[in-house]
Amino acid sequence: MYPRPIPETAIWQRRLYVLAVVIVLLLWLCPLFAIVLTSFRSTADVMGGNLWGWPTEIGVIDNYRAVFTDTPMARYFLNSLTITIPSVIGVLVMSTLAGFVLSRYRFRGNMLIFALFVGGNFLPHQIMMIPVRDLMVRLDLIDTTAALIIFHVAFQTGFATLFMRNFIAALPDELFQAARAEGASPFQTLIHVVIPLVRPALAALAILIFTFVWNDYFWAVVLTVSDSVKPVTAGLANLRGEWVSAWNLISAGTIVVAVPPVVMFFLMQRHFIAGLTMGAVKG
Repeated sequence: MYPRPIPETAIWQRRLYVLAVVIVLLLWLCPLFAIVLTSFRSTADVMGGNLWGWPTEIGVIDNYRAVFTDTPMARYFLNSLTITIPSVIGVLVMSTLAGFVLSRYRFRGNMLIFALFVGGNFLPHQIMMIPVRDLMVRLDLIDTTAALIIFHVAFQTGFATLFMRNFIAALPDELFQAARAEGASPFQTLIHVVIPLVRPALAALAILIFTFVWNDYFWAVVLTVSDSVKPVTAGLANLRGEWVSAWNLISAGTIVVAVPPVVMFFLMQRHFIAGLTMGAVKG
């Protein structure tokens, strides 16, 4: 038998779909392409107003070197790592403990506590700016990395607990019954049964939380003042001068800031995809 010919209408529909995808992709990549091009420009190009044309002189090495030698970006970068890594670890620990208890133990107030975790995700963080800042001032933590770590752990744990609770609740009950029959304590069950099974979920959550905390700008501005504490997002804003802005250095700094989340995603891509699809299909 000969294959049935594809109708002309279906061919044109496919072509339109492909064209639409290409247009959306180009629109999405245009700002990134412009930033990359600007990071290659020399200072003479920027001062001469060549912000959109092809660079007349490639200064990529000088620009990226100057980001770390002529600006405080190295300090900002270290501050972001100091804030982000403890925040991710704290969120993973807190959400795993809370998700395990809320999914596997029935007690009075269980659903109320879970509702509080879920409800916190619907509150705009901006409306809590003044109370949070006042709290940090009273605790003498304003303008410290500890203030940002405490804030991110507190506010990201709600979403992470919802995430982990659903994953742990999907695990087979027989595993927990077998662990109890062997005399395992709740903590031993968590360490030896739950955590090995939810590693993909932990990896996916780690990437999401890392990206959220690393890219945070609003709270970095609210809770920090001095350059010795600011993370990279607030630090990038400082690179803009009052009268003249070195857009080539700002663009190079933007590319440098975007690298860690991208690298982390590609290193953990397999675990990230497995974590997001884990439990989506049940036998």
